[in-house]
Amino acid sequence: MRIANPIYDVVFKYLLDDEKVARLVLSGLLGKEVLELQFRPTEVQLEGSGKDGTQLLVLRLDFAAVVRLEDGSRKLVLVEIQKARTASDVQRFRRYLGSNYAKPENVYKDPDGKEQALPIVTIYFLGEGLECVDVPVLQINRHYRDLATGDEVPITDPFVEALTHDAIVVQINRLRNRRRTELERMLEVFDQGLASRSDPHLLDILEENFPEHYREVLRRLMRAGTEQELRDKMDVEDDILVAFQKEARKSADLAQALVVKDKALEEKDQALEKKDQALEKKDQALAESHQALAESQQALVEKDRLIGDLLRRLAQT
Repeated sequence: MRIANPIYDVVFKYLLDDEKVARLVLSGLLGKEVLELQFRPTEVQLEGSGKDGTQLLVLRLDFAAVVRLEDGSRKLVLVEIQKARTASDVQRFRRYLGSNYAKPENVYKDPDGKEQALPIVTIYFLGEGLECVDVPVLQINRHYRDLATGDEVPITDPFVEALTHDAIVVQINRLRNRRRTELERMLEVFDQGLASRSDPHLLDILEENFPEHYREVLRRLMRAGTEQELRDKMDVEDDILVAFQKEARKSADLAQALVVKDKALEEKDQALEKKDQALEKKDQALAESHQALAESQQALVEKDRLIGDLLRRLAQT
């Protein structure tokens, strides 16, 4: 089966625009059943290249989700999804996350009618992931602990929940040949090792090996692969990437030229400094020579005076 490649922002967004599919994917990632889901439209963020010259495009999607907790209770959370080609510029991710913390509408009313800040869970899909962590799906959970005893505190508090957050990092480049769990088998749709040789916009997937529970994900991506408008937008995204990469190379070449120029100027400054030091030494030597000459002339004057005194005494005798 051939499906559209969700590494492309337009396909990724198309995938999660379907509420049923989005609930399936988020339930698998969160490890909690998503009961209700409200998509909050967020524009694609197109930004410049990363520090290493690799293009960094960030797609950000926000969902208000009602999840079922282990005890059967419900909890409303804000799920922020960020998808990028690389993880090279943390400040972009921090800025987007910070904007959600600051939005006044990200609140809910508790059973007492008191307004509380929505807890936030962040999910990062990274094309090129973390350097030192060889894990396809990394889960970061908070724990409340008594610092004195080290014991875990089995309750949560709205203050803490509002100011800290859990996170999940999906490393797309670590998915290859990792099919240990049903979740990893579902995430096979992101495995770039399955990209079609004839068309990188598509992935080749064996449907019989795909989890039955997540088949709707597969079908949604299969439909995306047949929509010409999406295919055209993938072409545009390729063009944008190429254009940004060219600009990145130009910037890198310019930066290198500036480094060479700065080095030449530095060497010139060093040569001038050495020349100034040589001139300073020469001036000092001349000054010392003039001083010695003046002292010699003074000695001759003193000698002439002594000779004159001696001649006068001889004449008197």
